[in-house]
Amino acid sequence: MLYLNLVTVARLERNPTVRTEVELRGFERDIPAGFLCYPVSQAADITGFRATLVPVGDDQLPMIEQTNEIVRRVNRLAGASILPECRALLSNTPRLPGIDGRKASKSLGNAIPLSAATDEIHRLVRAMYTDPGHARASDPGRVEGNVVFAYLEAFDPEPTTVEELKERYRGGGLGDVALKRRLEDVLEAVIAPIRARRAELARDRAYVVDLLRAGSERANATTEAVVRDVRGAFGLGV
Repeated sequence: MLYLNLVTVARLERNPTVRTEVELRGFERDIPAGFLCYPVSQAADITGFRATLVPVGDDQLPMIEQTNEIVRRVNRLAGASILPECRALLSNTPRLPGIDGRKASKSLGNAIPLSAATDEIHRLVRAMYTDPGHARASDPGRVEGNVVFAYLEAFDPEPTTVEELKERYRGGGLGDVALKRRLEDVLEAVIAPIRARRAELARDRAYVVDLLRAGSERANATTEAVVRDVRGAFGLGV
């Protein structure tokens, strides 16, 4: 709420990630206030821990920029550097598409959850968008925009083989079914240990609750100190 006093509506509407989501959800001018202010909420999450390195996808880079603008304004108010600026930590795959080619999102139902069972992985991979012009295995296919290849590039442990598959696909001679079967095996290898660990933790609810409680106590101690500093910058009592 304090940060919202430092950000204009026009600035929030210029955020390219917000604009994209507004179009995607068909809000037009009926944008919910909570949705429009979400980047400010993210800034609070980041600065609440005085974070300096934030792992994000490249679609979240505008949020990092917005956060640093808020940090600079708070520091000017305080007359001192009470909050650090942060930078983004991008992976080798800074944006992973959903199975339909759009942005991967739980709300859109086009993401593959890390808890997915083998049959769910099979169903989601078989539904993946490839190349609509690749009707037969002998037809040349497009790699660009092909979701299956995007996932293979991200998760397949054999990049040389992936490059070979691309060449075969472009030249004709590799069908979508065979390609998706490889991806299913790759994703199963990635997700299976995560799924098993999740199931193991689910059987020990007390341990999970204790872990969450301990983490919350540590988080509260850090964020309460930040709130005191930011309130002081605004000239408000603690």
